[in-house]
Amino acid sequence: MSRRSVLSLACGALLLSACGFQLRGQQDYAFKRLAIVGGTPEMLGRLQRVVEGGSDTVIVKASEKPDAILSLSGGSGMRTLSLNAQGVVQEYELDYNLSYSMTGADGTILIPSSTIALNRALTYSDQFTLAKGTEAQTLFRDMQFDAVDQLTRRLAVVRSLHPAPSEALPGIAPRAPLPVPPL
Repeated sequence: MSRRSVLSLACGALLLSACGFQLRGQQDYAFKRLAIVGGTPEMLGRLQRVVEGGSDTVIVKASEKPDAILSLSGGSGMRTLSLNAQGVVQEYELDYNLSYSMTGADGTILIPSSTIALNRALTYSDQFTLAKGTEAQTLFRDMQFDAVDQLTRRLAVVRSLHPAPSEALPGIAPRAPLPVPPL
């Protein structure tokens, strides 16, 4: 390697460490065997890859004596966000909700029922119906993956399988929806 490339690599590493950049690293979950109930196969696959790839926790079936059980249910929707002067839809709002809760093997509530609510805006044109349909599917998949990433960060908050009453985790309320734009 030339001296210039070594120097540029060293400067790049120094800049990244100076700005606080840090790789995600290894998660240390309180549970080592997790069963997941509900969810779509695509979401379950992503969740399994993220949990098993970033920790020593394994995903098992509910019948295989898990330490904790994660219950999931998701839903998506689409509503009109704005109309143009002719009354034709100009934008849609795409919504995705992931409801979840976690209980210990003995029934202890580790994470009370909570919801991750995400939304995206989609511009629309009748000229590009097929392309906009594909874009909507991509946005829904992106929201689903974003919800899984948020969920894994929420799972890391569980510190004990038998929390004291003072350590109980509160549920997380969804954020307020987008305001309706003026017509």
